Amino acid sequence: MSEGRKALSAAGQETGGTMIRFCERMTGIRHVDLTDTEVASSETARRINRDIILELIRENQPTSRIELSRSSGLQKSTVSQIVEQLISENWVVERAVGTTPRGRRPTLLGLNEHVVAIAVDIHPRLAIVAVVDLNGRLLSQCQVPVTSNPASSTRLIVDCIRRFKASFTDRAIEGIGVSLPGRVDPATQRLTFAPNLRWPEFDIKGALEAEFGLQVNMENAATACLLAELTFGRMDGIRDIVLVTISEGIGAGVFADGRIISGTHGMAGEFGHIPLDADGPRCGCGRKSCWETYASCRAAVRYYRKLRTGNKEVKFHELLNLAEEGSKDAQEALEQQAVYIARGLRIIIASLSPAMILIAGEITSAWHRFERIIEREVKSFVLAGTPPRIVPTHEGDIARLRGAAALVFQRQIARPQSTTTAGSRQG
Repeated sequence: MSEGRKALSAAGQETGGTMIRFCERMTGIRHVDLTDTEVASSETARRINRDIILELIRENQPTSRIELSRSSGLQKSTVSQIVEQLISENWVVERAVGTTPRGRRPTLLGLNEHVVAIAVDIHPRLAIVAVVDLNGRLLSQCQVPVTSNPASSTRLIVDCIRRFKASFTDRAIEGIGVSLPGRVDPATQRLTFAPNLRWPEFDIKGALEAEFGLQVNMENAATACLLAELTFGRMDGIRDIVLVTISEGIGAGVFADGRIISGTHGMAGEFGHIPLDADGPRCGCGRKSCWETYASCRAAVRYYRKLRTGNKEVKFHELLNLAEEGSKDAQEALEQQAVYIARGLRIIIASLSPAMILIAGEITSAWHRFERIIEREVKSFVLAGTPPRIVPTHEGDIARLRGAAALVFQRQIARPQSTTTAGSRQG
């Protein structure tokens, strides 16, 4: 949604000074891909303005029409028309009446909290299903086991969604968003690469759409987390961000020059499968020495196991607890993981030069054990300028769920809706 605001000057709407400044910058020749263009018609401008107003309402709610006019630079009549459209589409509702020192009291606007999405976050061993509203709030969630059989795993997810639909009959379910530990082809919306999930070919999108009659959107978990930050966070003004998820494996979502990069077949951002050494541990993808074999949470557990030969198997969260309790072996294992995380981040910095790197995953709950090492290693590598800010998200699975919901809201909001009642969207 925030991309619409950045395109306001390009639309050339009603703010003469803005349009003049934009035209002054439009000198020389700019490459235009004639196979993928859209003429800037009046309908294009209306869509851009609509997205801007919706984003301003989301960021500043409760807000009034007059405040929206001041913030956007659009005329009051234009703002009123857009607001009425958003109300008719059920994205926006009128709330209480505001107060002013004098004159007519404005009616305040906010997002319609009765519009929700079903968010599904799939991991190699479990899936989390949640109901998320337009403001990114989780209203309810449940967990179901995930096995190597995608059909039986999907049936358990379907049963959970059915229970939510029965419990939230007063909400308008806009669609289903699915976050996956792998890559999704944007053209086909099929899972193309998920070595840690180990599923054979299976159309989870088709299965869910056939069951519920709702639009299903799927995306890689790292990109979903990134979309959550861009949609529900405060990222305006930052145009180059990479979000790295560190869990069973390592994934990355890329936001470059103000847009999310998916690449051919959705494979952009697979830094976790870049080899660091000539001969190292075998990865789930079948190759050796991938970054995630050195820097994932599984790798940290492996380091600890080597230091504590003969001890029982521990999970990563138990390793974090052992480190806090003073175990030198656990602390050393985490330090080793941190060094390898930094080495992989060097590749990202050298190839993309982001202004910010966001870290998501289990390690953020013990960030004090990783921050100093990662920042030291990264700083020593920067070729020119200042190193990127490296910031933990501290939201873990919540970010993945909010990102899955954002897939639904972003794509649905991007195309104008026909006027419907809230209940008619549930399918």
